[in-house]
Amino acid sequence: MSALNILIGGESFREIRELNCCYVDKTDILEELLASVPPKVSLITRPRRFGKTLTMSMLREFFDIQKDSRDIFDGLKVARNKELCDEWMNKHPVFYISLKRVEGLTFTEALAGFREIISLQGSEYTYLLQSSELSESEKNALHSLFSGTNDKALLESSLQRISVALHSHWKRQPILLIDEYDVPLACAQQNGYYHEMVSFIRNMLGAALKTNAALQFAILTGCLRIAKESIFTGLNNFKCYGISEVKFSDKFGFTSSEVDDILAKASFSPKKEEMKEWYDGYRFGNDQEIYCPWDILQYVNDLRDNPNAQPQAYWNNTSGNAIVRSFIGRTDLNIGEKFEILINGGCVETKIVESLTYDSLHSSEENLWSLLYLTGYLTKASEEQIEACGRLADEDKTFLVIPNKEVRKIFTESIASWFTDSMLEMDRRPLFDSFWNGDAEKLSRLVSRILLNTISYHDYKEDFYHAVLTGIFVGSGYAVTSNRESGRGRADIIVKDQRNSRSAVIEVKHASASAELAPLAEVALQQIDEKEYDAPLRDNYETVIHWGMAFFEKRCIAKFNAAISH
Repeated sequence: MSALNILIGGESFREIRELNCCYVDKTDILEELLASVPPKVSLITRPRRFGKTLTMSMLREFFDIQKDSRDIFDGLKVARNKELCDEWMNKHPVFYISLKRVEGLTFTEALAGFREIISLQGSEYTYLLQSSELSESEKNALHSLFSGTNDKALLESSLQRISVALHSHWKRQPILLIDEYDVPLACAQQNGYYHEMVSFIRNMLGAALKTNAALQFAILTGCLRIAKESIFTGLNNFKCYGISEVKFSDKFGFTSSEVDDILAKASFSPKKEEMKEWYDGYRFGNDQEIYCPWDILQYVNDLRDNPNAQPQAYWNNTSGNAIVRSFIGRTDLNIGEKFEILINGGCVETKIVESLTYDSLHSSEENLWSLLYLTGYLTKASEEQIEACGRLADEDKTFLVIPNKEVRKIFTESIASWFTDSMLEMDRRPLFDSFWNGDAEKLSRLVSRILLNTISYHDYKEDFYHAVLTGIFVGSGYAVTSNRESGRGRADIIVKDQRNSRSAVIEVKHASASAELAPLAEVALQQIDEKEYDAPLRDNYETVIHWGMAFFEKRCIAKFNAAISH
């Protein structure tokens, strides 16, 4: 069993260090940040689950004048830079807020979320209410903010007022840390109050960041860089460090050597190749290879409990995968073919738009591909992957690929969900009529038509067609079983219609050429007879039918046999 301590879900730097839990040392980000005069406002964008919140917690511990952080930084990279630590460690007041939980179905509910966050964070700053350096009016405003009794206008000025108060009290310029700044905007777009939220965020950040002489600097994190003209208007000393930037490219997520170190400490080094296939593949900056840290720690923790544990799509257990589902559901853009290319290991070429607004995400195909890139569902292709596609790189465009098995699984499961939903909306009565009446020509035509409008994956292997046929019958009132023991083997699909006392056995074959379709469909029918797949059905249903179905790419040939009809 591994002796490595892992705090699953731990986002407090101090807690992780005090409990002696696994921490991959990223403190040298401070040396990069402070090597020269930092921008007044730095925005760092990364996909979710890449360590943004933990890094912000570390920055807070390092800068905060109210703390003594020497012990928890002892032995880490930044501690070796004594000059930097003497100048910056615990030398500035810090105000930190996370907006990741600012949600609401209405703008009023979202504002209530802001009030709650300011109030909760304000509980650490109530000493300002007794400060002799603040006027009574300043104290009254802070009291309203900290007690949650403020109006919208006061809430918009909250960050500016708190930073000014901190400067007045400590006589040192404060540092403002805002984590997941764009979550309220994403929620607002989903619930129909986006423009109200943009106005609020613009006013709040404008007051705190644009004309605030009290501020040392501010650092914001999020998934997307919202276009400057939307909420960062007038900020001249503003720098965004997105996933294409070289600076900080190895500071969020784990590098290959860092994963090696974790696995060695946990005694799971033989699992490296498996982890690479599932959780590696992200390329930040100048092709810096990055693993998703959330997945690595989750899987190592599972292996510690069960050495035979298999990799999982841990992102499926987090929020946000609705992005993929909404993308797949688009019917106004011709993206189905490109999705097939991606899922089957290829790449797509597109112009990346790094500055977006949430209300324009779905306005163009470029924006949609950019969204999947910026949120980690796609990544830049390597030179080898581009060459494998037989393409030459266009300097104005980027080749994108699915980074690893985990994300591919998310895509395929999202496609399966989309297909099931599509089937529920479709009038399937003509298809079911041809199925039960044995009209092979019509059934072949209707299934082929469905395939033509379906995103295919797994290189058109048998399991893909198996899933399509199963999905056709889902939610239709039929009982459907797959690959169950039946007769002297396993039937691919059994469909039961209890109400009409009829059932069907379907055997699926995958052809390597269109000329093989009809012969293979006949082979499938013969297999049903030879293996007696219908044996458990004969005494329970008045009618039992057999279907042999052969597939090649997006074509289907079906052959029918009425086995029993009493």
